[in-house]
Amino acid sequence: MSGAPRRVVVVGNGIAGLTACDTLRAEGFDGELTVVGAEVHAPYSRPALSKALLKLDGDLGAHELPPSSHDAIELRGVSATGLDVDARRIALSDGQDLAYDGLVIASGARARRPEVDVPVLTLRELDDAIALRGALAGRPEVVVLGGGVLGMEIASGALAAGCRVTLVATSAPMSRQLGGFLATMLARAATERGLRVVTTPSAEIVERGGRAAVSLADGTVIEADVVAGATGDHANIEWLAGSRVLTGDALVADGRGRVADGVVAAGDVASWRGSRGVRRTPLWTSAIEQARTAAAALLRGDEVPELDFQSYFWTEQFDLAVKAVGDLPLIDDPETVEGDAASDSALLRWTHPDGSHTAVAVNWRIPIPKLRRLTLAG
Repeated sequence: MSGAPRRVVVVGNGIAGLTACDTLRAEGFDGELTVVGAEVHAPYSRPALSKALLKLDGDLGAHELPPSSHDAIELRGVSATGLDVDARRIALSDGQDLAYDGLVIASGARARRPEVDVPVLTLRELDDAIALRGALAGRPEVVVLGGGVLGMEIASGALAAGCRVTLVATSAPMSRQLGGFLATMLARAATERGLRVVTTPSAEIVERGGRAAVSLADGTVIEADVVAGATGDHANIEWLAGSRVLTGDALVADGRGRVADGVVAAGDVASWRGSRGVRRTPLWTSAIEQARTAAAALLRGDEVPELDFQSYFWTEQFDLAVKAVGDLPLIDDPETVEGDAASDSALLRWTHPDGSHTAVAVNWRIPIPKLRRLTLAG
């Protein structure tokens, strides 16, 4: 891109888009800044949706973020529908056509939703959380499809609300994300608190008698008052079709977030190239770090160091708080640094074959910088 941009458009008003805007201003960009956001809400904390906000006695404002100060033109409730990288123009769902010198793609991802004509709750956006919280208030019987982080957090919130809950998964819950040791710890806490776990080679949400139900591989159908799906997400890249910024079915960025001349990408929509290959890392902290790097690179190019990101993951479920710094999932058993894993309160560390470490705190109060330092210890 020749010269510094004077008109920057940020597609996406989640944490990646918000961080990109703040970074652009911090880097000295004083030109026209426009944010396009599919949701009508101001940016909010997505992790809070399946944690504090889902609890019936939780803080209704837990998801709120401080008001933005980036002085951007905000177009809310509007989606990007097309991109012309040659003309440097973006088509919008309301018929507008935006010109740009620089573009940040932060359009995020959306929940996978089953193709059935009956209500199925998911949890991706603020409106989803409000709907699910309202559904749990009557203490219905609940079945959750999906044994990942989101499925387990939904199940935890439903149990805390006084519901009978069955979780259906195609492998031991959380094992694919965290590995056997931590997954076993979480499963024990879940079942002790009343969660019924059903594992099956395959499962799908179906319609039965005008309501949603979950059908298992053996033909068994589990019915409930409320069915929640937590089976992953889709990156929001459809609007980029034909724009030549996609690599196959992915938006692949380099180590500075660049995908084309004058175009960068960050957050859940993007797969970044790094030392461990091309990865899409749909985590809150990765969206923030990617957006900082990408926005700076949009202005300063190669002067900006490539992102050397150390993954940070956390979850709260079934009265356990787990924080992890480093690569996941984890193989074999850990070293216990402090505490006692058997009592579900410990500071743990795993050593990987390449000599790197992952540090994990389970119900253990420790500042994140100290947890990060544990990954550097020999």
